[in-house]
Amino acid sequence: MEERQVNVVGVIFKKYGKKYYFDCHNLNLKKNLTVIVETERGLQFGTVITNIIKMQKSKIHFPLKKVIRISTKKDYTNHLNNIKDEKKAFEKCNELIKKHNLDMKLVEVSYTFERTQLFFTFISSDRVDFRELAKDLAKIYKTRIELRQIGPRDKAKEIGGLGPCGRPLCCSSYLYTFDNITINMAKNQNIALNPGKINGECNRLLCCLSYEDEVYSELKKTMPSIGQIIKKDGKEGKIISVDVFKKSYKIETKEKEIIEVFEPWK
Repeated sequence: MEERQVNVVGVIFKKYGKKYYFDCHNLNLKKNLTVIVETERGLQFGTVITNIIKMQKSKIHFPLKKVIRISTKKDYTNHLNNIKDEKKAFEKCNELIKKHNLDMKLVEVSYTFERTQLFFTFISSDRVDFRELAKDLAKIYKTRIELRQIGPRDKAKEIGGLGPCGRPLCCSSYLYTFDNITINMAKNQNIALNPGKINGECNRLLCCLSYEDEVYSELKKTMPSIGQIIKKDGKEGKIISVDVFKKSYKIETKEKEIIEVFEPWK
């Protein structure tokens, strides 16, 4: 029996934010439209970043929330007013953080579309007791307050900056989600395990380590491993280096002779 498919679109709530999928709800949606969507936090104003996609139900996290409507001019005006008030709330919250002498750095403030909740995102090296701060904010804004501590990768995404390559950070330029990055990716690409070389502005492993990892893995399948003993052209030696792009490797013989061998491309 053929699996049922659902029409969905990808939506983000801020530039280069995480992508979420929503049920199209029989609406004629396309990329770059702004929409009002249903979320666990309430209604949110978002931007469609994909055209309609047919996805198998098994690949979707249910319950799948819906796109309520394509935004109107009034919706857009309300959204701009929310942004304006978020900036004021950001300044006020910073004043209160200083008043309570809290070790935290505010990163972002955001309302839900209908202003039923106000979220304050911050970073800190330790746990923060922000109960008194939350009480003060609730008295001022008369809505539900939520303070959320984020990690170093999220911080870099919010703040932005330049990477070691000299280009804007990938996370704040075009990445919608973070991949799982491991130290094995650096080893697989023969990169020196120097924190200054393999860590990004967030002091975590560079996201770009994942970009070429699959290519290296595929190319290495046809190449010998470092340390392997091999015979070539009547000479025996140990593999001391491998260059997957030149498709070559170097052998050190018992006589300490270094031989570079090139394998044919297929």
